Amino acid sequence: MSTIIKSFSVGNGDMFYIKHGSSNFSIIDCDINEDDKENIVHEINSQRKGKEITRFISTHPDEDHLHGLKYLDEKIDILNFYCVENNAVEDNPTEDFDHYCELRDGNHHYYVEAGCSRKWMNKNDVNDGKNYGSSGINFIWPVTANDDYKDALIQAENGVAFNNISPIFTYEQKNGIKAMWMGDLEQDFTEKIKDEVKWPRVDILFAPHHGRSSGKVPSDILKKIDPKIIIIGEALSKELDYYNGYNTLKQNTAKDIVFECDEDRVHVYISSNSYSYDTSFLENDNKKNNEYGNYIGSLGVGD
Repeated sequence: MSTIIKSFSVGNGDMFYIKHGSSNFSIIDCDINEDDKENIVHEINSQRKGKEITRFISTHPDEDHLHGLKYLDEKIDILNFYCVENNAVEDNPTEDFDHYCELRDGNHHYYVEAGCSRKWMNKNDVNDGKNYGSSGINFIWPVTANDDYKDALIQAENGVAFNNISPIFTYEQKNGIKAMWMGDLEQDFTEKIKDEVKWPRVDILFAPHHGRSSGKVPSDILKKIDPKIIIIGEALSKELDYYNGYNTLKQNTAKDIVFECDEDRVHVYISSNSYSYDTSFLENDNKKNNEYGNYIGSLGVGD
């Protein structure tokens, strides 16, 4: 069964889902506006139909990563809320920030850190002869004993800044795609912690901090992870780093981006009817436009 990774075009924010080939469905962050909330929730409910478990992974509690969280929870009933353990506060919290805190501190949270393991997340579960599989999600940061990370937690607890409590994690399909998320980690912080992280090679990197220069992944890390495509988010063009020397897809122009992961091939679709940037790094597998969008090419992945 193919895996679907979707990066929603939500403006200056982040929202993704992974429709796993197993019994899992994962949502990463949330930025739902009034105009699109019904369509997004309808799509999520349609795509997760038949899945045994749905998890929500929150990278950090900035508004552009949790806007609409309360509405989403009311519609899908979030029973597995993943985040780093933190005591972040806001002087003037929004309804969604308060709801983040309720989920973070409630009965259905799971606190993530480097190397954590959990049934369904990265451990198979066989019950009554049925193999439910795992999601293939692995966290490689935070290392909770790290002093720089402790400082980031203190900043969050004082309501100063939240970006650098973001975890780093990957989704990996056996013999297939490997993708990485880094939340809104800032470049200077990533530089400090780079030797604490075991950096794997990846096929797709979702550029941290929406692709801003302030979140650019340092060049020595890029050499280690060697991404085949970097997805640059929807920050203002003047704020972006375009990762020269790497293949990129720019969500400002591509809009919704979908990766249909079929073993060692990944087929790429966008919702835009036109895309003016170079896609010659993608191969033509003669796929047709479909429910996922307009086909722009395919990528070989895996070992």
